[in-house]
Amino acid sequence: MQMININDFIKDFPLVFQGQSHLLPWKITDDLKNIILNLIQNLNDDFVINDGVAIHKTAIIESGAAIKSPAIIGRNCFVGANAYFREGVYLDDSVKIGPGCEIKNSIICAETAVAHFNYIGNSIIGRNVNFEAGSIAANHFNERTSKKIPVLYKSKIIETNTEKFGSLVGDNSKIGANAVLSPGTILEKGSIVKRLELVEQVIQK
Repeated sequence: MQMININDFIKDFPLVFQGQSHLLPWKITDDLKNIILNLIQNLNDDFVINDGVAIHKTAIIESGAAIKSPAIIGRNCFVGANAYFREGVYLDDSVKIGPGCEIKNSIICAETAVAHFNYIGNSIIGRNVNFEAGSIAANHFNERTSKKIPVLYKSKIIETNTEKFGSLVGDNSKIGANAVLSPGTILEKGSIVKRLELVEQVIQK
């Protein structure tokens, strides 16, 4: 099988995940809940931990945000009003999540900004990435007969054999407003997705 090295997409993939960086990205997101629960056990006193949710003391969580266990919210993060974190979310340092966003089973790396009214599911998002308002990293093929998600990497199709995987987005990428990343999207560092663009790298025959 063609290997995907996450370190080629994300510089210094968060040190807490170094033990998983050799794994295929969908293997990480499939097991992210257990990974985060194990990480929480080793956090220091800089985090306030309640019922499987760990929030750094410097993070700002606005009113109405719902954060389900397990989750880790890192140093200097901002989570806007009425954001909804479904189980299995990891925010690295200085991540900004705007109002009304929904995040599920995803790792979002340092300095990344997700504007508002976005959905990111079962994805690994690099450093200094910007999601403009309304853009989506979809994680499931509702419209296809076969729900298994293939990915395209170095001109070869890889079968993930999972029905839930979103995107791997490299550092310094920009996703325009109301753009959609189809399940299985792989974006190299510095990628630009235009407003309203649909990224669908493997077309169903």
